[in-house]
Amino acid sequence: MFRKILVALDHSKADAALLPQVKELARLTGAELLLLHVATGWAAQWQRNLNLSDSPEIHADREYLQTLQNDLSREGLRVRSRLASGKPSDEILKSAREESCDLIAMTTHGHRLLEDLIYGTTITRVRHESDVPIFLVKASETGGEV
Repeated sequence: MFRKILVALDHSKADAALLPQVKELARLTGAELLLLHVATGWAAQWQRNLNLSDSPEIHADREYLQTLQNDLSREGLRVRSRLASGKPSDEILKSAREESCDLIAMTTHGHRLLEDLIYGTTITRVRHESDVPIFLVKASETGGEV
């Protein structure tokens, strides 16, 4: 069914709603997980152009991904991680294509009206431009499952 699932993580409590669902799906299908986080801070955006060293944000993001990868591997799942920088929707779509993912898993925060215009652009763009299905899990305000 699914061979490789891109798991878009935002390094927040919302990830706690997504990961249990994705783990179960991976177990059921035997899919490999590709954990992706897109760093969006100033240093991450300009690191390559200005030849900057890793910022504390980048260090924290790498450590977060590595910890999740190790934890999921210990649970018997096939998992890799990838840290990208740039516009999240661009990097999610690019990574899904480059890695031949056949499902993209993301959280939605359930914003309304004005917040959708500000915060909902990543999901909207990925949903409209993805060549593969999208699996959305709504994150609760506390970050756990809804």
